[in-house]
Amino acid sequence: MMAVCIRTVYLTMMLLCLNLLGTAYTAHSIYPRIRLSHKESWQLNRTWVFHGHGASLQPQTMLLDEGHERLYIGAKNALYSLSLDRVNTHPKEIQWSSTEYQIEECLMKGREKLECANYIKVLQQYNQTHLLVCGTGAFNPVCGLVTVGITGQDRQFALEEDSVMSGRGRCPYDPNSPCTSTLSRGELYVALYTDYWENDGALCRLNNQTYTRTERDDRQQLNEPKFVGSAVISDNDDRDDDKVYFFFTERETDAEGANKAVYSRVGRVCANDQGGQRMLVNRWSSFLKTRLICSVAGPNGIDTHFDELEDVFVLNNKDKKNPEIFCLFSTTSAVFKGYAVCVYHMDDIRAAFNGPFAYRERPEHHWTPYEDRVPYPRPGSCASKVNGGGFSSSKEFPDEVLRFVRAHPVMYRPILPQHRRPVLLQTEPGRRKLTQIAVDRVQAQDGNYHVLYIGTDDSLVLKIITIYNKDTDTMEEVLLEELQVFKVPVPIKEIIISPKRQQLYVGSEVGVAQLRLHQCDLYGSECADCCLARDPYCAWDGLTCSRYYPAGVYTKSRRFRRQDVRHGNAVQLCNGLQIDDEQWHRAEERFVYGVERNSTLLECVPRSLQAKVLWFLQRGDERHEVRGDERVILTSHGLLFLRVRSSDAGVYVCQTVEHGYVHALLRITLHVLKGEKVESVIHRVNDREGDKAAVTCPHSSLDSVPGPSISPRSLVPSSVPGAHSRLWYKEFLQLIGYGDAQRVEAYCERVWCSDKKRKKSKKKYAPPAGEKRGKGRGEENSHRAPRHTLDT
Repeated sequence: MMAVCIRTVYLTMMLLCLNLLGTAYTAHSIYPRIRLSHKESWQLNRTWVFHGHGASLQPQTMLLDEGHERLYIGAKNALYSLSLDRVNTHPKEIQWSSTEYQIEECLMKGREKLECANYIKVLQQYNQTHLLVCGTGAFNPVCGLVTVGITGQDRQFALEEDSVMSGRGRCPYDPNSPCTSTLSRGELYVALYTDYWENDGALCRLNNQTYTRTERDDRQQLNEPKFVGSAVISDNDDRDDDKVYFFFTERETDAEGANKAVYSRVGRVCANDQGGQRMLVNRWSSFLKTRLICSVAGPNGIDTHFDELEDVFVLNNKDKKNPEIFCLFSTTSAVFKGYAVCVYHMDDIRAAFNGPFAYRERPEHHWTPYEDRVPYPRPGSCASKVNGGGFSSSKEFPDEVLRFVRAHPVMYRPILPQHRRPVLLQTEPGRRKLTQIAVDRVQAQDGNYHVLYIGTDDSLVLKIITIYNKDTDTMEEVLLEELQVFKVPVPIKEIIISPKRQQLYVGSEVGVAQLRLHQCDLYGSECADCCLARDPYCAWDGLTCSRYYPAGVYTKSRRFRRQDVRHGNAVQLCNGLQIDDEQWHRAEERFVYGVERNSTLLECVPRSLQAKVLWFLQRGDERHEVRGDERVILTSHGLLFLRVRSSDAGVYVCQTVEHGYVHALLRITLHVLKGEKVESVIHRVNDREGDKAAVTCPHSSLDSVPGPSISPRSLVPSSVPGAHSRLWYKEFLQLIGYGDAQRVEAYCERVWCSDKKRKKSKKKYAPPAGEKRGKGRGEENSHRAPRHTLDT
């Protein structure tokens, strides 16, 4: 009975694991090289999480302040100031809830109680000592100033009560309403729905004197927009020529005038735009927009478009006038589902806005380039010295210019991405959703690389590099790491990157996490492990896999550095082309015992999930590759014998191949025990003891087993006195070749232990309170890749 139970549990768990791994991934390119669960990240000191106090944190917006060394969080009914060193230590908090009267009024309008809280949606650095903060205020938006003190002095964090004012036009009413904001030279630029019912989407600018916005109820300017991102970007050294860019999606009537398609847009206004004098009063006189294209070319010239803009990241260069724009898109098609990342250069964006205007006679007609005379100054340009200096303000522009820009806000040429294609594609049906993106530029030995950090809807952060091959005009995607940031699967709503501190700050409804951008020692302790990782942050320094520094920094060990991000050529860098006898014998050795006619797993999981695993059977001087059949299955966890035979005994070598580099990982000696002998041992002991939960093996019954000697008393845990331990089956599982008995423990205790004894067992073996973190799996077992387990 016991043998049947053990075998059933074992096979059930194995088949479940195989099924999960088999259905989760369908292509090699989407395998992460390293996968870390939340527990493993925590044990390796890779992740720290701030959960707030009590109720769900529900952060709405985050702001990085490197000067004050703080991370500010706008959440539900609260503001937080967190340490950039450790987000979960010494937090400061401001409670800013809606009043009882506001909540009651909100409920009377038919809103739910959760909606009637104060959700902080706007959080900007107002000046060196204050933040501008705006919340939904129970569907009655409110704004105020928060003092953060002077850099270098005692940190302050308090809401100035006398600064609290109405937030209408600055913050949306609905906590679920999309909005984006940026602040420059004391002026707030915000894209939002300004009304209670969310009918009026607008791009606005607010300062102490004026309120400038897009035209109300003008479908040509904005049509059911969803606002995603915004940024102030200079065109040149003339600050009067600065532009504010807004990224959004909107509905567009197609050529037949029947269906509405979703288009991703970038809109632009002049930062110094004052509107017109007689027309367009307090309205933008410079608003223009054009389409962002992110598509994959198909047969017959048909493109597959990614139309829904999910997130935008502006990656600044040393030349702040020419940042790179990274956009994360999804599809709107009911048939084709997927995600893509496209990169745009400012030269291409400016060229589109300097190109021809779009024109169509009626909404159902096609767009065509406007070919008639364009008035001077060019519509959409700023009143600046660069543009001739003939106008000191937009209020001086001729009415002809204002009429033209109001009638022609759309540019004819779209903005195409770098290389005319996405740098990243995910098109597997049923896969997780991608929600957020942040990008770091990293200098490696063979060039500069963009490292993409992409958040998902199930608490993951994907660390990816993209490599463009100019000769073949192809793009390679390398998924370096898959990191589970939060314990529960929740959507990632915000990602902020700090290249200065080499940290990532991630927000979700359950909290805010801090994540190290890299952990080089996780890849392994050999040159090949480091080079095969292809992580631009890491290089082999002759002793360890450590942080790579460009020439001129820590040059003491420069001549020992090994790194090849583009190719991962460990064969050339680390001399790993051929496997010789010495390498085979250097591999870690294990002994596994299988019971005849039972299932047995020879477990071998390489650190890299992208490595190909080969199995060889060695008998004497001969080695034969194990191909697998209906009885012997090659799985992602190792070599599974469904019914082991005595002829299967021998030495099995687990060998990996990755980018041409061959590595002997494990040498496993399989001993096959006669099934009748094991059963007779169990029956004799059960008959003698009268207790199925206690097993001890007579010495004579195992003397004939080849290999290292086995103490008959080793089947009884030494930590438990007496021969009647109910944990004997864990040792028995190890005897027959199943190494991870922890997974079966809960099941077997539930079957065989009473509630009272189970509670005693838990209390007896509970870890001491305040126990420090142990080593992570990646530190203790250097050959194993961190991965999800069934109990994680």
